Amino acid sequence: MKDNLNLLFICSRNQWRSPTGEAIWRKRPGFKSRSAGTSPNARRTVGPADIRRADYIFIMEKKHKNRLLADFSRIMNYKQLYVLDIPDEYKYMDQELVDELQCKVAAILEGQTNS
Repeated sequence: MKDNLNLLFICSRNQWRSPTGEAIWRKRPGFKSRSAGTSPNARRTVGPADIRRADYIFIMEKKHKNRLLADFSRIMNYKQLYVLDIPDEYKYMDQELVDELQCKVAAILEGQTNS
């Protein structure tokens, strides 16, 4: 396994959910994280470089997956997406959101690194 895994967290406007994921995983050794949004009005809009760099792409809802596949179909052929099914009901660093992100992302990463 490489020294650092690059994680990309994506939601719609890059305001609450994806920046929370980025903040949580940025603090952990062995990980680098970024966040972006699929909306043109996002605080930071996802681009091809974000996708190329990512080892794991975590998206909050299925609609984000559909948007990525539509906008970046060629690049996405080589990437795995993980839909976390986290609705847009939280604020930045809301404890329930933090808990959910930690649990779901850790389960995916552990499943991948152990196989």
